[in-house]
Formats: sequence, C-alpha cells, structure tokens
Amino acid sequence: MADNGDEDSQYRIKEGDYVVLKRGDIYKAVQIQPKKKVIFEKQWFFLDNAVGHLYSTTFEIVSGVLQLRKPKESESSTDAKEAGTDNRNIVDDGKSQKLTRDDIEGLKEQGLKDQEIIQQLIDNSSTFKDKTEYAQEKYIKKKKKKYENTVMILKPSCRILAMMYHGREPGKICHLRYDTLAQMLTLGNIHAGSKVLVFETCAGLVLGAVMERMGGYGSVIQMYPGGEPVRAGVESFGFPAHFHDMLHEFPICHVNALLAGTLDTTAKDSSADSKQSSVAAEEKQPEAEQQGSPEEQSMETSSGADGSHDQEKEEKEKRKEAKAQERKVKLEEKRKKLAAAAALLEGRNADGLVIASRFHPCPVLMGLLKFLSPSRPFVVYSQYKEPLIECYTKLKEQGGTVSLRLTDTWLRHYQVLPNRTHPILLMSGGGGYLLSGTTVAMDRSKPAAGSQRAEEPTPKRLKLTETEG
Repeated sequence: MADNGDEDSQYRIKEGDYVVLKRGDIYKAVQIQPKKKVIFEKQWFFLDNAVGHLYSTTFEIVSGVLQLRKPKESESSTDAKEAGTDNRNIVDDGKSQKLTRDDIEGLKEQGLKDQEIIQQLIDNSSTFKDKTEYAQEKYIKKKKKKYENTVMILKPSCRILAMMYHGREPGKICHLRYDTLAQMLTLGNIHAGSKVLVFETCAGLVLGAVMERMGGYGSVIQMYPGGEPVRAGVESFGFPAHFHDMLHEFPICHVNALLAGTLDTTAKDSSADSKQSSVAAEEKQPEAEQQGSPEEQSMETSSGADGSHDQEKEEKEKRKEAKAQERKVKLEEKRKKLAAAAALLEGRNADGLVIASRFHPCPVLMGLLKFLSPSRPFVVYSQYKEPLIECYTKLKEQGGTVSLRLTDTWLRHYQVLPNRTHPILLMSGGGGYLLSGTTVAMDRSKPAAGSQRAEEPTPKRLKLTETEG
C-alpha cells in the first residue's frame, strides 16, 4: 500500500512543483508557491487550492480562488433545439445580439457562471435559431472560449513546453516546432546511458528535452556561448535533483584550446579576477569619500562619534570578507565544473551531438564533431536552409561522415468531426530544417590510393585514341 501511495504521489500537485496552466490552445509555465498571485489570460488567482489534486484536473476560478469543477458542469452543454437549413439569409450587421457589453459585465458581477452567460447570449440572439447545426456549435465554441472561467493544470513535458514556447514566444526557441524537436531526438538517437553534446540557444528547451529522454541516466554536456549557460526552459521541466547530476557545462570558447591540448583547468579565470579587482576598487571609492577632509574628521572626533564609526567599519570589513569568500567559492565551483566537463570531452567518445542555435552552425559543427566516436549520429537544426547547405558541402569535402540528409519538416492539423473532417486552413508555414548524419573513422594512412584513382582516367583516354587511329 505504501508503494501505491508513493506511485500516486508523483501524479499529484505538490507545493514547489513547476506546472503548466492550459486554457484552450494557450499555455503558461508557473511554479506552485503559497499565496502567490498568478495572472493568466487577464485573470488573477492563487494556486494554493490545487495542491494535492491530480494533474490534468480542471479548476474553476471564483473570486481569485481555484475550485474543483464538478463533472456534471463540464459534461453539460447547451443543446440547440431548433436549427436552420442554411445561413444564406443571415446578415452580420452587429444588431442580432440584444445584450450590450455593460449587460454582460453585469451578469458577471451577479456571479453567473460561464454556461449561464452563454445561455443568456443564445436566448438574446435573434439569428441563432436560423443558423445551421454546425454554425450553432461553432458559435457556442467561440463564446465558450471567450467567457469560460476554467483552467487546467498539466504536468510539464517536452511536448507541452515546446507547444507553449512555439505559441507564446517562438523567437526565443529559434521558431523550433514541437514536431521538429521530436525528429531531432530521434535522429540524434538520444537514449538513457549515453553521452550527448548539446549546443543550443533555445532557452534550454532542447537541453531539457534531451535530459527528459535520457531519464537521468548518462551524461549531458552543454556547450554554451557567453559567460553563463541559459537554462530557463530546463527549470520549467521540474526535474528531480538526480537529473542535474548528469548535466555538465563547458564554454564553447575553450573548445579549440581543449582540442589543441593547451586548456589549463587549474588556472584562475582572468575575467573573474578582473571583475573581482574592479569590485574591490568600487568598494574602496566610497570609503575615500566617507573619510573626507581633515577638518571634517576633527569635527567628528570632537563630537564623540568614534565608537559608532568603528563599528560601521568593522561591519563593512566583515561584509567584504563574506563577499570575497563567496566569490572564491563560486570560482572554485566553476573550475571544478570546467575540469569535470573537460575530462569527459578529452576522451572524444561522445555518443551524439545536437545543435540548435541562432548562430551559424558550420564552425560549431566542425569543431564539435571531433569529440564524437565513429558511427555516432549528429543532428543540426536551423530556421533557414542556407547555413545547413554550407555545412552539408563542407562535410562532403572534408569526409568523415556518411548518410548526410537535409530535410524539411511539414505539419498540418486536421479537424475530425462528423461530416466535417478536413484540414485546418491556418497552419504553420515552416518548422525549420534538419541536417543529420553519422560519423565514420577516416583512414589517412593510405594517401597513394587516392592518387592512383585520380590517374585512372588517363590510360583510358589513351586506349580510346589508339582505337580511333
């Protein structure tokens, strides 16, 4: 029974969990925190009452508080008794609805629920009965989307977060669509127990998807540009603590030094030291300003406030020491992480490479391919095909890869309803492009074979000229 309770607990909402709010096709990732106001679709509410309920539960928002929606209310629908044969005589002049905006706001203030407001709109519509059955369902669906006061709480997953980012902020993830992300995980052969290199600038979405697919087993090395890695998307997944033990980080600017064997992980970071010295200089400036002229100092000594100034100086010195100690600890942790990631990369036996960034992928791909073992897959995403065509050409010239494929992803949604099944007219124009392939070991010890092959056409031409003569 205890085991069943533990298994059930992972499907229940707990305080501190990261969840995804859903209403229709709109998503938002938030964290469950006590007495924290959340704003979603122009409505504010608290998530305290959601704790303890199962994921995928639908709640109703009543005065900023979540209340469990009863199944009867969710199942009840507005059934139209009368329906017209066609819509040819309906004129959309904006005068068919008798209720004004103020009347609808008044109904909301009276405490009427969304189903009751929709019923009032139907009763006060002069053209609703003349519409066809399909048009009536469409009208009700549209009004539900506008006046529905419910929210569903979902457990974060790769698919849900990809849909959320693509719907709300596609620019942050380089317009990476969720079906393209699924293809990347498949082409990259991401699985538990493997060692994967990830270079991405998609707010951590691709990195989180790789970690989710690996299930906490293996190792992921994030190659990041700039000073610190960006992992906002990884936090939204809400991974357990042991998932982060498999995650390593390595700056992309040190790749050439690592390949050349000149990377020193024990040396101090010069940029960090310069920052520390600049901070220390800034701290000394206010001290000099506080000391002031000798006349002011004599005035202070005459006033008998030496004891308070001494205490202030001691407190400032203690703060400086604490800050310096924190900086030392952070630098030491950064060095340890760099050394651990470098040790994993030095073996050059990675099992996969995934690249999805806003930068040009060609130099990054050529540098990181050297860390892969032979017969290992790699996949590169780009919103445009021209950078991938350049990568394809260079890989063909350089060699060391086989099964190179440049593909375009295409997705279309279908409406499946009785007598109304058809493709949805509004669809995504493009999901980006993928370049995938497999590494192979190159035999560079036989240069003569290539030269012999190059000289083969010459004797053939001679034979042809002899026969013609």
